[in-house]
Amino acid sequence: MRKEVKEWWKQALKDLDSAEKNLNIGEYYLTAFLCQQSVEKSLKALYIHKLKESPGPTHSLIFLGKEVGIPEEYHSTLRRLSPDFVITRYPDAAHTVPYELYDEEIAKERLERSMKVIEWIRKELMK
Repeated sequence: MRKEVKEWWKQALKDLDSAEKNLNIGEYYLTAFLCQQSVEKSLKALYIHKLKESPGPTHSLIFLGKEVGIPEEYHSTLRRLSPDFVITRYPDAAHTVPYELYDEEIAKERLERSMKVIEWIRKELMK
């Protein structure tokens, strides 16, 4: 596995671990953000692994997923996680403070969905 791939993958797993820790302490908006980040970074690892080039500065989970051939069953997860890149961070993005938009149910759902996508990516990286 290329060094770049390992680095993206390693950070993706750390972000996923941090998402779970933030769920456990009630920082639900951070869980959502870190789930999005984890999926983005793992998709970038797979993109580099499969296509042998950088995907560039994109943050689009949909683009990355399509480029690496993610199964249709995960597309709704990518669509659900995508807005969390912005609305978890900026009060003007959703016209309220980000942490008030997320609760335990939403955070758990983001984490469970992210884990499924990342497990699929793990299998693809081992090919």
